[in-house]
Amino acid sequence: MHGGLHVSDATPGTATLDEAAQKASNAAGWVEENWAEWLNTGLRILLILVVAMLLRMAVRRALTKLIERMNRSAQAVQGTALGGLLVNAERRRQRSEAIGSVLKSVASFLILGTAGLMILGAFDIDLAPLLASAGVAGVAIGFGARNLVTDFLSGVFMILEDQYGVGDSIDAGVASGEVVEVGLRVTKLRGDDGEIWYVRNGEIKRIGNLSQGWATAAVDVTVRPTEDLDRINGIVTEVGAGMAKDEPWNERLWGPVETLGLTEVLLDSMTVRVSAKTMPGKKLGVERELRWRIKRALDDAGIRIVGGIPPQAEESTPDPSAGMAAPSAFANTTSPQSAAATPLPGTSQPNLTK
Repeated sequence: MHGGLHVSDATPGTATLDEAAQKASNAAGWVEENWAEWLNTGLRILLILVVAMLLRMAVRRALTKLIERMNRSAQAVQGTALGGLLVNAERRRQRSEAIGSVLKSVASFLILGTAGLMILGAFDIDLAPLLASAGVAGVAIGFGARNLVTDFLSGVFMILEDQYGVGDSIDAGVASGEVVEVGLRVTKLRGDDGEIWYVRNGEIKRIGNLSQGWATAAVDVTVRPTEDLDRINGIVTEVGAGMAKDEPWNERLWGPVETLGLTEVLLDSMTVRVSAKTMPGKKLGVERELRWRIKRALDDAGIRIVGGIPPQAEESTPDPSAGMAAPSAFANTTSPQSAAATPLPGTSQPNLTK
């Protein structure tokens, strides 16, 4: 019986050990069957990550070298005689950095996003629902933040097309002034009175750049209609020739001072239009100096500038009856108003004086 008890006690233990061995054998077989697939999947994921990081690093390094090359070319041109007129180093620097930042962000998003999808595909995950959900979420976010997206896209195209830059004087419709900073969402302008305008790029519908190419300085000279036009033309030509020889106007004038002709002829005056092509942004200063010199030259020649004072109205003879009062109905004793105001007979007037 003792031996029987020993066998019966050992039977459950033996069954338990057999089950554990069987489970271990099954697990080892399962691992042996799938380890090659796991190793293949791990190597694919590792390879995807390595390629993605190397590609991202190479693209960012190439964009950095491109930006540095653009900045070096801008600095090299700035050192020449016309560098200050053709290139603004700060403008080129900000433009190149903004373009580089956008390109780096787009490249990183595309590379890492593609790598993430490839990793999910390596785990045999169905990407169709994920892509559909991402598309719906993207549409919802884009619709909710459409103003932000509009500002961003407008800023990208403005920078890529080089519509304006730091130091330019522009008229953006909603505000005007000198460009202080160009961003992907907001452009900062310095107004004429020193104020700073923050203009969203998506709100800019039109842009007038006053600092590209050249500007035109126009001055109107109003004189009496009896003056000799050939003499006035000679005076203006002499003034323009002298101004083109003096500093700093010889650099700001990009063309000769010309008399375009008459713009207006009246009974008591005529207007002569004087024009000159100038450096961008120097139009107002050239106009002021040109007016100053033309006025002094005309004074020396005895030619008087007229206009600006409105003609005096002719005095008319005052009407004698204007100061007379209108006739009153009480002045006529037979009028009903006078009869109503007359006391009845037999009544005594009260004595108001005591």
